[in-house]
Amino acid sequence: MSSDLIKVGQLEIRYLVDGSKSGGLGVFELVVPPGANVPPPHSHSHNEEFFYVVEGSLGYSVDGESRELAPGEWMSTPRGSVHAFRNTGTQTARALVVLTPDIGAQYFRDVAEVVNAGGPPDRAKLLEVMSRYGLVAAAPPPAAASAPRTGA
Repeated sequence: MSSDLIKVGQLEIRYLVDGSKSGGLGVFELVVPPGANVPPPHSHSHNEEFFYVVEGSLGYSVDGESRELAPGEWMSTPRGSVHAFRNTGTQTARALVVLTPDIGAQYFRDVAEVVNAGGPPDRAKLLEVMSRYGLVAAAPPPAAASAPRTGA
């Protein structure tokens, strides 16, 4: 069991069960302050995820379905589904996250090394770390077509 606090920017991750060594279930606590920078929308090639809010509220989306999750509410993310979360509230939020099989605490340590290096995170390095652990950044949404200009 790993209980070391891992800080990734403003986010805090504390692993309760690190299943990465056994290829089993992983559980961690996630603390998200209001307005904190969060991971970009992404999917997991090899993992399913369960997200349960304990305190505060978090916006969570899976494959385009978005909900504001209050304490006691949850969403699950099937393998390969694009998902994201955010805290737009005024209170720090806390959630329990379950991954199966687990990517492990080392993933968050590796991401922290890139994110906490100072200045804006190096996107290429961040994408490389994500890729190493089977995470795939979602393509940005298509740009809206320009509205035709009209003369006055």
